Amino acid sequence: MAESSLTDKLAALLSPSPTIIITSILIALLVPLILHLALFRTSSSTTLPSFLLVGPSNSGKTSLLTLLERGTPAQTHTSQTPLSVEVSLPISTKAASTRYRSSHDPSLSAHKKFLLIDTPGHGKLRHHALSSLTQPKNLKGLIFVVDATNLTAGSPGLREAAEYLHDLLLLVQKRAAAAGSKGLKGLPVLVAANKSDLFTALPVGMVRKALELEITGVRASRSKGLLDSGIGMDDVGDPEKEWLGEGGEGAFEFSQLEEFEVEVSVEGSVAVGAEGSDVQRWWQWIGDCL
Repeated sequence: MAESSLTDKLAALLSPSPTIIITSILIALLVPLILHLALFRTSSSTTLPSFLLVGPSNSGKTSLLTLLERGTPAQTHTSQTPLSVEVSLPISTKAASTRYRSSHDPSLSAHKKFLLIDTPGHGKLRHHALSSLTQPKNLKGLIFVVDATNLTAGSPGLREAAEYLHDLLLLVQKRAAAAGSKGLKGLPVLVAANKSDLFTALPVGMVRKALELEITGVRASRSKGLLDSGIGMDDVGDPEKEWLGEGGEGAFEFSQLEEFEVEVSVEGSVAVGAEGSDVQRWWQWIGDCL
């Protein structure tokens, strides 16, 4: 009797019962869906990637922030405190991490969102930008906005931009070179030459050369200042850590930072212009970083 009962149970389990068939189909369909939703929720709950918006005052940082956030520029005023907004890539721009994803992937939109953090450009308020670099939260890139009409040789605007950019790049270099550093190695930097539509604006190639030449002078004067102050190299630690780019007395070039996996790009565009805005090159750079 026991053997017969066991045989009957096995036969019932192996027989093509409609209930068993329906249950199996439901399990096959629902388990992958539940797993996908669980993984998607986990990934979407993580910190959004962020970009740090820096540069001298009146270079157009806040105008660029409102343009990227809203699609149209708005009247702005000089920033006094950092401002963080959530931004999405336009439909025409693809994030590098989604180029091989299906257009029907429900997680596609999440990979196109990021935080844009605007920081004050005034000299006394730049500690906000520096602290954001020393305590990064999923930082994907640094956008340094300059006024391309204010970079003529010998001008205060060029000197101010070069000094600020020098300090930022040196901090990025230090963090990238530090043992065990996380989040900044390979950090890309965009020098966004704003107002490039104006007649007095320098072309992109000249913006690069002007900044590199001025940073060369800044680097030399900073080094001389340490020596003139009576501080020996033994007192400041490793002298290479206080020197931007390659050692020696040669000219500085952005390409010298590639040793630290820091790539500096220079692109010209227009945040607010007489004929509208054109920031497609900047959008594309952001997409390549995501």
